[in-house]
Amino acid sequence: MSGTPLTVTPILVRQDNYIWMLPTLPRAMAAVDPGEADPVIAFLVERGMQLSHILITHHHTDHIGGVEVLRQRYPGCIVVGSAADVHRLPTLDQAVIDGDTVGIGDLRVQVIATPGHTLGHVVYHVADAIFTGDTLFSCGCGRLFEGSAAQMWHSLQRLMALSETCRIFPGHEYTLLNLGFLLELEPENQAILAWLELAQGLIRQGKPTLPVSLAHEKKINPFLRCHLPAMAQKVGLPDQPAEVVFARLREMRNRM
Repeated sequence: MSGTPLTVTPILVRQDNYIWMLPTLPRAMAAVDPGEADPVIAFLVERGMQLSHILITHHHTDHIGGVEVLRQRYPGCIVVGSAADVHRLPTLDQAVIDGDTVGIGDLRVQVIATPGHTLGHVVYHVADAIFTGDTLFSCGCGRLFEGSAAQMWHSLQRLMALSETCRIFPGHEYTLLNLGFLLELEPENQAILAWLELAQGLIRQGKPTLPVSLAHEKKINPFLRCHLPAMAQKVGLPDQPAEVVFARLREMRNRM
């Protein structure tokens, strides 16, 4: 992993969707999960930049809705997405699988398969950044629309194995929403209370609560602590395996 932090800029669309923009060449950028095209075009035009790559984490419309328009506007753009989902993604120039490394400009992008939210979901690890789509949020994780609890727990474990200094760039601004659940689960947790105060301040200023470090999430995100006895106790499943604890926790979150 490069010692220089990757420069990443958010574009907020659809109230809580993030399109993440990162530089790939001196006058070009990549877009991660462009759910809309016009905000990306305006962003690039304002900066005199071209679009070199689009990275897609999964097939949901709010993550791919702008791809075809962007491809027409920037015909040299390379669209990258999961080989497992070629049948329900826009046409891919590069279909990737778990463990692939993709070159985008001077950057090397590691592909990590993270089934759970969808079966074909992938995450992109670039320098110190992890573009997690709808697999991992601050204080939460994605709903299980297609995969099992065991699959999602395994996917989260793979992300937890990365460097704790990595910054997480999820696909949505769900931090305050997720914190409401955390406060019901652990009202006495001082780290959660501190993050709530800080996150509320950022939102009041019109700023994103993201990115957050993986180390930060390991401390407060209950979905990353299902292997700990204290979390098993919290959900009433002492001595149960982590994936069972995860399944209960996800069910509890779904009901909120």
